[in-house]
Amino acid sequence: MNEDTIIRKLRRRASLIGDDCAVIQPPANEDLLFTTDFSIEGVHFRLESTPEEIGYRAVARSLSDIAAMGGKPLYCLISIALAPWTNESWIDGFYRGVHSMLRKTKTALAGGDISHANQFVCDVMVYGSVARGKALLRSGARPGDKIYVSGPLGGWSHKPVVVPRLDVGRKLIGKATACMDISDGLALDLHRLCVASCVAAELETVPLLKGANIEQALHDGEDYELLYTARPGVRVPGIPIGTITKGKPGALKYRGKALSPTGYDHTQQRSRPD
Repeated sequence: MNEDTIIRKLRRRASLIGDDCAVIQPPANEDLLFTTDFSIEGVHFRLESTPEEIGYRAVARSLSDIAAMGGKPLYCLISIALAPWTNESWIDGFYRGVHSMLRKTKTALAGGDISHANQFVCDVMVYGSVARGKALLRSGARPGDKIYVSGPLGGWSHKPVVVPRLDVGRKLIGKATACMDISDGLALDLHRLCVASCVAAELETVPLLKGANIEQALHDGEDYELLYTARPGVRVPGIPIGTITKGKPGALKYRGKALSPTGYDHTQQRSRPD
């Protein structure tokens, strides 16, 4: 197996691959969205996971960012660094997982790069679009807004399958005042949304995944549900969990008590806990 063999296999499903760059016509009257996410052996996945699961999740994580902006994914670039233990069968399985997620979301593989390293590393870049001026931002929440999540939370150990909430994100266009996805824990990500909007927040309840506890839901991260706000009386999908308040930007409370805005921070932690 060599690089050309991998590329030939990919071209059977991805007609944009083959030149030095993919040539793409930008959509008319839409803003472009770009996002990128690493998936690194020992950080974002364990080797016990199947290659299909790893490929599927790697793409889903980037698609979640497009969902958080209310966008539609269009094209994907995937760069991989192959570890010494990877073989042709494993790589085929990885790309089966990639293509499974791309098919579900009607996203085209447009290229990428192949290299090698001591551990497997994948970088997924997704390009999407949203109607001009309609992207959901973190900076629009106002005191009195209700806070919602798109589903129950519990952190990475209770969320083996990532489902990018693209359908929910599109339904929030013109209704949500602020939005982001929950990648590093509810507490830390709500803090970030509040800082961007110059507001504070008070949580009243947190919906939990089966088997999860409140600490995991607040701080563990990698739920990839959407976190968003809307004015009172505006009907939006999801589960209400609290209210935006006046106060020091980023200050949080949970059931009346101060809540520490801690979560998963890659500059402080070097691997997911066992």
